[in-house]
Amino acid sequence: MMELLFLIADLWMIYAGFTCGWKFIRHYGNYLLGLEWMVVGTSGTNFLLWSLLGGDEDSPLYWLAYYFDAFSRSVGVTLIVVLGLLRVTHRYHPSRTVDVGAFVLAAIAGLYLQQFHHGFHAGPATFYVVVALLTSVFVFWFANRLRQIGAHGHAIATALVTAAGLAIAITYDFFPIPGDDEYRTIFYTLALATWGTQLFVLFRAYGALHQHNVASGVESAVNRRADART
Repeated sequence: MMELLFLIADLWMIYAGFTCGWKFIRHYGNYLLGLEWMVVGTSGTNFLLWSLLGGDEDSPLYWLAYYFDAFSRSVGVTLIVVLGLLRVTHRYHPSRTVDVGAFVLAAIAGLYLQQFHHGFHAGPATFYVVVALLTSVFVFWFANRLRQIGAHGHAIATALVTAAGLAIAITYDFFPIPGDDEYRTIFYTLALATWGTQLFVLFRAYGALHQHNVASGVESAVNRRADART
C-alpha cells in the first residue's frame, strides 16, 4: 500500500510540475516559475523511473535524483520562487540576465551540494533549512497579500502548504520518521505529495493575484516581458 501511495504522490508532483509550469509560461510569460516547476516535474519523473527500475545506486538516475533535489532545495524553490512571485507582488520583471543567472546559480549549487547526499552533513542540511525558512517568510507574506485582496481561500491554502513544506524541509535531514524503511518511503511519499500540492496551490494563488492586478489596472491581461529586455 505504501508503495502505491508513493507512486500516486510522485505522479501528482509530476503532473503539477509540468502542467502548471507550462501554464505559467503560456498564460503569464513567467519563465522563472514555469521552468522551475518543470524542473520539479522532471525531477519527479527521474525519481519515478529510478524507483521503478530497482533503485540501483550505480545508476545515473540515482545521481540525477540527488542533483535535481539539490538544484531545487538550494536555489530553485527558494530564490527563483521569490523572484517569480515578485512579478505579481511588486510588478518586478527581471531581465533575461537575471533569469539565466538564477538558473546557472541553481545548476552550480546542485552540482556542488549533491555530493553530500550520503549520510548527515550539518552544513548543507542547515543551509537547506535556513533558505527554506527565509523563503517561507516571504511566501507567508504573499499569503497575507492574498488575504488583503479578499482571496481568503487562496491565502489559507498558501499558508498551509507553506507550513507543510517547511515541516518537510526540517524533517528531511534532522528528524527521520520512526519506522520508515531504508528507502524512506513514508517520508518521500509525504514530501512528494506536499511538493506537488505546493506547486498547484502557488500557481492558483499567483493567478488570483494577477487577476486582481489586471482588474486594478496595474497589470496587463497578458503578462509579457517588457520591450526594454530585448
